[in-house]
Amino acid sequence: MNTRSEQLAAIDRLLTIMDELREQCPWDKKQTMQTLRHLTIEETYELGDAILDNDLEEVKKELGDILLHIVFYAKIGSETRDFDIADVANGICEKLINRHPHIYGDVKVENEEEVKQNWENIKLKEGKKSVLEGVPNGLPSLVKANRIQDKVSGVGFDWEKPEQVFEKLKEELGELQEEVEANNADKMESEFGDVLFSMVNYARFLKINPENALERTNKKFIKRFQYLEEKAKGAGKSIQDMTLAEMDVYWEEAKQL
Repeated sequence: MNTRSEQLAAIDRLLTIMDELREQCPWDKKQTMQTLRHLTIEETYELGDAILDNDLEEVKKELGDILLHIVFYAKIGSETRDFDIADVANGICEKLINRHPHIYGDVKVENEEEVKQNWENIKLKEGKKSVLEGVPNGLPSLVKANRIQDKVSGVGFDWEKPEQVFEKLKEELGELQEEVEANNADKMESEFGDVLFSMVNYARFLKINPENALERTNKKFIKRFQYLEEKAKGAGKSIQDMTLAEMDVYWEEAKQL
């Protein structure tokens, strides 16, 4: 691993390169925070994929891409004299120190849950009107549900045991089934949302990240279905013309891989 001086030198090198690109590269000179935004989101998802794949080499590369974006935004901020990279770094340092009084103050905590509760209480003292204020509107719904539940849990609004959450989930499933039988499309959608919200809550109690869990299943399904497609092609068949029974043979094979 690199020494602290080598790490700082690498950051300094990146800042210098960013200065040069901003001055000399036609593409880099044209970029704004608005034009970079969608690229930053894309890079974040690519990092997420690399983490799920446990590809540490790719994680390193994607972290570099995100670090570039951070430096890019800070450079633009410095050009308008609103902030620079030092302001960004010092800002997060001060936030971390303020929100960890059990490390940098005299507050005592017994466990992770007390740390989370302190974190949310401190944010309210900082001027937040609601514990849910920090949940971005643009988050994907599954991620947002998890963050909402995590936030309110931090101030004590939560179930006590996983068994209670599971009972709630079964209750919501029953209510969904009632609306399915009544064939009420609007209420079916509403109850289906309640089921998903309860599933996310149950995952949280099981210490499972629901977004990671679903994405793992997505990847697993894609891999198996593509195996099915390859086998069908190898047998000289069109997948559209195969029966479900024929497909199932290859699907079971894929599950053994």
